[in-house]
Amino acid sequence: MQLVITEKPSVAKQVSDVLGVTERKDGYMEGNGYIVSWCIGHLVELAQPGAYKEEWKKWDYESLPIIPKQWKYDIKENTRKQYNILCSLLNRDDMVTVICATDVG
Repeated sequence: MQLVITEKPSVAKQVSDVLGVTERKDGYMEGNGYIVSWCIGHLVELAQPGAYKEEWKKWDYESLPIIPKQWKYDIKENTRKQYNILCSLLNRDDMVTVICATDVG
């Protein structure tokens, strides 16, 4: 199975039409050896400064620059469901290829 990830549902529909993918599922489409899904813009964002240190919750100029040793991320609440769908698709036993069909910019 090949997973094609697009930026948004409308593009996923167009890609599905070209690839002959017809079966609609929750958060993706499947068929003809492909799964086509989408990201809904940004699913994940960098964690806010307060996630690293309590004193960074309300930062000021003296605390700058804020450069963590290891970056953390947060899943946006309004995209959590689609994030979980993509994670499950990426971890399917039959998944062999992932194709990024999003903007190059």
